[in-house]
Amino acid sequence: MHTPHRLRALLSAACTVALGAGLLAGAGTATATATPTRSAAQTAAAGSKVVGYFTEWGVYDRKYHVKNIETSGSAAKLTHINYAFGNVTGGKCAMGDSYAATDRAYTAAESVDGVADTWDQPLRGNFNQLLKLKKKHPGLKVLWSFGGWTWSGGFGEAAKNPSAFAQSCYDLVRNPKWAGVFDGIDIDWEYPNACGNTCDTSGRAAYKNLMAALRAKFGGGALVTAAIPADASSGGKIDAADYAGAAAHVDWYNPMTYDYFGAWDAAGPTAPHSPLTSYSGIPRTEYTTSATIAKLKGLGIPTSKLLLGIGFYGRGWTGVTQSAPGGTATGPAAGTYEQGIDDYKVLRTKCPATGTVGGTAYAKCGSEWWSYDTPATIATKMAYKNDQGLGGTFLWELSGDTASGELIKAIK
Repeated sequence: MHTPHRLRALLSAACTVALGAGLLAGAGTATATATPTRSAAQTAAAGSKVVGYFTEWGVYDRKYHVKNIETSGSAAKLTHINYAFGNVTGGKCAMGDSYAATDRAYTAAESVDGVADTWDQPLRGNFNQLLKLKKKHPGLKVLWSFGGWTWSGGFGEAAKNPSAFAQSCYDLVRNPKWAGVFDGIDIDWEYPNACGNTCDTSGRAAYKNLMAALRAKFGGGALVTAAIPADASSGGKIDAADYAGAAAHVDWYNPMTYDYFGAWDAAGPTAPHSPLTSYSGIPRTEYTTSATIAKLKGLGIPTSKLLLGIGFYGRGWTGVTQSAPGGTATGPAAGTYEQGIDDYKVLRTKCPATGTVGGTAYAKCGSEWWSYDTPATIATKMAYKNDQGLGGTFLWELSGDTASGELIKAIK
């Protein structure tokens, strides 16, 4: 899940009850099918997209600015940036934080090109910095992402009049005040006809209708993409909406293949939050990246429209005595900004990886147990991505990486 207030959101007790045990509700099976042999040319062409989420609120406590995308080397690796998040309210797309987006004055030292903002320039803030970044990298595309964990509650109202919603989004994204910043729109509805931070009862067809309206309004020249759930269980979140039908209207999907397990289950068992494959003792066999991709492929969604999700953060428990996964815990481990979660750049030294399981890494240090991806496990996931012929990789989110872009360099 994506939240506009912190890196990720812990589930409240009420939400845990509403969703059932764990983050993703339901139980079932998802069987990976054999992949046809791919030629070297096909494999080389596969997975060229690298999409990174940049969080609007990251300019505050995190002090992660658009310039950091450049200085970390990430800009040179990225093909697309998703700017997160715009709000959805009153059935319309709305600005999230206008100060951060368009008003904050940047000093020369903070600015992408080393030129300070002036008091009388018409556009400042993140949007102007993104324009400067695109000037340095002419092939880089930027999408405005709407919703996220906290701001998805408005999609149900929006779905009642998809064409009016699409018009409002178009007017905002294409506002002449920031002409040239955005190349399209990304929708992060958590979750259509299912429960996230709030519960939605818009019906199974609402998602397809909303995405169709966005495509009709934005046209074929703009990008229309979406983050979608990773719940591969039978009758779960993927089954709640017509993602296969909506796929005709999107350029690609970002299945959120992370947060399968975490310290919302305070007593454990400990399990990696982003396993690539199942392993002996995994709490739920359908909560893996490969199960998610198999489920979506089974619905007939083209593999070229599916990107592989990588989390630039870890999730952890405290009160753990067992090094291997499957141990008991007493609650979430302390994090920099919230309990149970921390950035990779912090964890790589605070609690270095001590093992791998299911194609991802875990770490035991003192009484804490964490899981996160490392450059080595990302390499394993990239091999899987290419083997499956997926359209690329996306990451949540850029500020979790090291100052030198250690993780994004493992992606491409």
